[in-house]
Amino acid sequence: MSELVIYGAGGFAREVAQLVRDLARVGTPITLAGFLSDDPAAHGTAVAGLPVLGGSEFLEAQSGRYDVAIAVGSPGVKRRLAAHARVHARSCPSLVHPTVVTSPSVTLGSGTIVCAGSILSVDIEVGEFVTVNLACTVSHDSRLGDYVTLAPSVNVAGNVRVAVGTDVGIGSRIIQGQRLGHWSIIGAGAVVTTDIPDNCTAVGVPARPIKFREPEWQLKQCL
Repeated sequence: MSELVIYGAGGFAREVAQLVRDLARVGTPITLAGFLSDDPAAHGTAVAGLPVLGGSEFLEAQSGRYDVAIAVGSPGVKRRLAAHARVHARSCPSLVHPTVVTSPSVTLGSGTIVCAGSILSVDIEVGEFVTVNLACTVSHDSRLGDYVTLAPSVNVAGNVRVAVGTDVGIGSRIIQGQRLGHWSIIGAGAVVTTDIPDNCTAVGVPARPIKFREPEWQLKQCL
């Protein structure tokens, strides 16, 4: 049986813990050991009835023992934690809630989390450590790059490309065939009707860039 720790100790981590419990309830051979946090003040506390076991040092000391799920929203933080987890985790499984509707032609990379009520239709490629939050839809022939985060109730139409590290805000809609650039941010409720450049923030209906960042800006993010 897989023994899993969740990296993160906030609200989304609690939601992922419930996802894991729901998987166990339908017969998936998985058990949840606890949480990890890089905040020393959280160590020894409890989240959702389970201990915060430690941070990166705990994972190093237990190298190869635990499967790891990364339950943080920030794509930049996910990338940093994933680099550490790849070295010290037993594996980084993809976790898909039992209520998710999908098809055999959908491929998921390691570490990806797909939350309750989401629909991924056909011929979709999802990269590593992607977050598809509650009640999202992803339509045919779309591609989500590594570390992408879709907040709750995001709708991705067919033949869309969401590049590595893009963060798509709650309730946003991406119209058929659009391309979202690397490490961009789409504001809550935006409607993307044209391609979005790399390293920018775009908001509104229709979405327009309002801010640009230097390349590699996400490397400065921290928990």
